[in-house]
Formats: sequence, structure tokens, C-alpha cells
Amino acid sequence: MAPPQPTPSAAPLPKQGHGPALFAGFLGWTLDAFDFFLVVFSLTAIAKEFHRSDAQIALSITLTLVFRPLGAFIFGLMADRYGRRLPLMIDLVFYSVVEVLTGFAHSFTTFLVLRALFGIGMGGEWGVGASLAMEKVPPRLRGFLSGLLQEGYAFGYLLAAICFYFVFPRWGWRPMFFIGGLPALLGLFVRFKVKESEVWEKTRHTNWSNLGREICSHWKLFLYMALLMTMMSFTSHGTQDMYPTFLQRQWGMGATKRAVITAISMVGAILGGLLGGLLSDRIGRRRAMVAALVSAAALVPLWAYAPSLTLLVVGAFLLQFMVQGAWGIVPAHLSELSPDSVRGFLPGFAYQCGILIAGSVAYLEAILAQHTRYANAMALTAFTVFTLAAVVVALGREHKAIQFGA
Repeated sequence: MAPPQPTPSAAPLPKQGHGPALFAGFLGWTLDAFDFFLVVFSLTAIAKEFHRSDAQIALSITLTLVFRPLGAFIFGLMADRYGRRLPLMIDLVFYSVVEVLTGFAHSFTTFLVLRALFGIGMGGEWGVGASLAMEKVPPRLRGFLSGLLQEGYAFGYLLAAICFYFVFPRWGWRPMFFIGGLPALLGLFVRFKVKESEVWEKTRHTNWSNLGREICSHWKLFLYMALLMTMMSFTSHGTQDMYPTFLQRQWGMGATKRAVITAISMVGAILGGLLGGLLSDRIGRRRAMVAALVSAAALVPLWAYAPSLTLLVVGAFLLQFMVQGAWGIVPAHLSELSPDSVRGFLPGFAYQCGILIAGSVAYLEAILAQHTRYANAMALTAFTVFTLAAVVVALGREHKAIQFGA
């Protein structure tokens, strides 16, 4: 007979400072997103230098997303076998080196290879960092702190916009990637300041065979989580990856205006993620996510077809507020759905498999935009994925505030 699910009232494990773990997870995801969105901002400039179309450079974004499951697989298995800290440190150094090398790429083929390698590093960070942080934070605050952790992604996008604003007009796109070497320093912080997960120490696997059997026994849960993360990935990448290009092609904006508007939208994203996580602690994970996704669908016309610059900015802010209002709940929701013994692997791998399926969205939007306006391509994609994501979330289940390691 299967063991009963632990309840929120079960006796908690002693905690050893969730602050450093949360900070490391947040900053790791921030720098990951920062590096990723440098390509998004520089897309047309990179295309010009390598004599390629927008769609071909957008394919490099898709390539990064496609290789993220491999990173989640490798580092997720390591996290459940050897602990959360060691894989996180290795991953931070790995993707820092790849990002610096991207700045030296002098052929389109080399550029594509490096973006694929970066995808491996990006895919490994989220699952390991999220499991470490969520296993340490207090259950009653898990939703709010989940929002804080996840909005490292939006904060990274914001930092990329700021970097693009100041660096690109003066020195071009390559120097921005040299700044991407900063995550290596975060590896030192994890080494000296972050404690290992007490939940992992209690449920650690003694060999690979036991870990493999445990993972395979939860295949139904994995399929649902992968479907959920596919739809959630469509909502974020479908509204973010080609947005600076939309502003350039549809509105004729230069680099400065694109950076400013994108930065404003990411302020909305950060606030939305925090509020969505906080709301989920009160009304539940699924209700809060569905409410945010339905609201986002209603905002699509304003976001894509704004009749003025002011309303364009308002639409960008509000839409990303709702997108990340739903996304901010994801680390807590996936961690709570996952059993203790496979939490390092299952959420991250399911997340990145969703990315694998949804990773083509930037390329598809670029192709669709060749046959219609960018506004039509973005609006059709956004409304469709918001609606489908809300349905998938509503059909699932949740274990809000469950006690890990009980």
C-alpha cells in the first residue's frame, strides 16, 4: 500500500537558513534569464552581422530552449543523487563560461552551438535551485517566496533591457555577453554560504537504481506536469521572446525605446509574480493561476493593438503582470506536487520538457509574421495559449502548503 501523503500539519524538519538558498536560487535564475534575453534584444543586430533573417536568429532561441531538457535531466539526476548544492555550483560555472564564449562567436554555426550549450546550463539551473529553495522556506510563505524566486526571470529580463540600453548603442552586442560571466561568482556564494537541503539528506538515494525506479513510478504525474509546463512556457515565451522585435517591426522603434518599454513590462511582471504567489497562499495555487491566465487573455487586444504609445506601455505592463502572476506560483506548485525523493529531478525535467515542446513559439511567430502583421501573429498566439493553459491548470490538482520531508 502506498504511503499516505504528508499533510501541512505534520511536524516540520528543522530549517537551516532559507535566506541564502532563496537568494542563490533567485540570483541564479536572474542571471540565467539575463543571458538568455540578450539574444532576444540583439536579434536584429546579430542577424545583420551574420547575414541572416530574423527567423533564422529566432531559431537560435528555439535551439536554446530545445536543449534545456538535457540540462534538467543531467543536473536533476545529480541533485537527487548527490545533493542540491554541488550540481548548482557546477551549472553556474558552466553556463557562465558558455555565455562569455558567445561574445567571441565569429560564425553563425559557432553561435548556434554555443546557444545550444547555454540551453543545457539554463535547463539545469531552475530545477536544482527551485528544489533547494522551496525545501527550505516556511510552508505558510511558500507561495509568496515562490513568486520572489520565479521573478528572478523577469528581473533578469529587466537587467538585460538595462544592459541593452547602456551597452548596445555604444559597443554593440558582443560586450553584453561578456557580462554574462558573472554567475561564476555566484557559485562561490553557494559553496560557502548555502547549506544542503535537509529534505534531501533525509530522503537521499543510495544508488542510481533506486533513483531510477522511483522516478519511473511517478510517470503519470510527470506527464501532467510536462503538459502543464508546456502551456505555461507557451504563455511566457509566446509573449516575451519576440516582443522587442514586434516593437521594432510593428512600431518602428529604435533600441532605446524598445529597452525602456520592455523594462517597464518586466516591472509589471515582477509585481505580478509577487502578488500571484501571495494570493496563492490564500486562495490556492490553481485558482490564483487560472485567474491570472484568464485576465491575461482579456488583455491581449490592448497589448497587441494599442492605438497609442501610452496604451501600448500600459498593455505591456498589465499583460506581463498577469503572465508572471501565474508563473510566480509555479516553483511552489510543482515542488508541492513532487514527492520528496525526486524533487530535484521531476519538477525541473518536466518544466524543461514543456520548454522543448513550446520552444518553437518564437520561430513560429516570426514565420507567421512574414504572412501577416506582427500584431496579428502575437495576438493569435497569446490568446490561444492563455486559454489552453487555464484549462490545463484547472484540470490538475494541488497540495498547497504540504510539509516536505515529514
